[in-house]
Amino acid sequence: MLRVGLIGCGAIGSVVARELSGGAVDGAELAAVFDLVVDHPLGVQDRDSLLSRSDVVVEAAGHGALREHGVAVREAGTDLLVVSIGALADEELESTLRDAQGGRLLLCTGAIGGFDILRAAMLFGPLEEVAINSTKPAAALRRPWMDEALLDALAYGSEPVTVFDGRAREACVRFPESANVTATLSLATVGFDGVRVRLVGDPEAIGVRHVVCASGAAGAYELSFENAASPDNPRTSAVTAYSVLRALTDIQRPPVSVL
Repeated sequence: MLRVGLIGCGAIGSVVARELSGGAVDGAELAAVFDLVVDHPLGVQDRDSLLSRSDVVVEAAGHGALREHGVAVREAGTDLLVVSIGALADEELESTLRDAQGGRLLLCTGAIGGFDILRAAMLFGPLEEVAINSTKPAAALRRPWMDEALLDALAYGSEPVTVFDGRAREACVRFPESANVTATLSLATVGFDGVRVRLVGDPEAIGVRHVVCASGAAGAYELSFENAASPDNPRTSAVTAYSVLRALTDIQRPPVSVL
């Protein structure tokens, strides 16, 4: 059995834990949960205990957790499956994680896909433009650094509001809880400083919508994803936890149809 350790048992981690415990991934079992807030039957109190029980560790606790534990997981010889990919907008962290020796560094694709065709297009010739437009429930995008007018528009307005229009690296810093799909797209294509991001808060939205547009020598691409929001965190697509489960399946039994 593949022994799975979990850092974080929140909106994503709790679903992963529940589904693993229910046998959702054949050949894998939940071995330990490291979360100092959530009390879980398989809970451990320190990282060493987590590592001693795990073949692969799923990070599902946010950017700070990846910074604190990511390198140590790899250096222990344990595979690390990253959910908080937006943290890799920090160039120093990305470099340190990539350079660590030991277990594999694995990135969960999360709430969007299509990276296979975009990576193929990159091999054909440079992508000249890559952009992602993301729309989320307005209230989910409120941030302490916003001015009063923008906060009021998100809280009480009746029209969609653009809260960010710029490059992926800045988007990941300003909206860390909403940046993982942006970061994954950046790493798969033209980088954090090349991907253009537009983030919209819509008071009528009940889910999360992402539209990726890319063009280059190989052609033009438009990929659209409309996901149900997590019932526990409207900033997160509910399907993200199941992307983790799919990744755990692929780790032990790579599908020959996805190459």
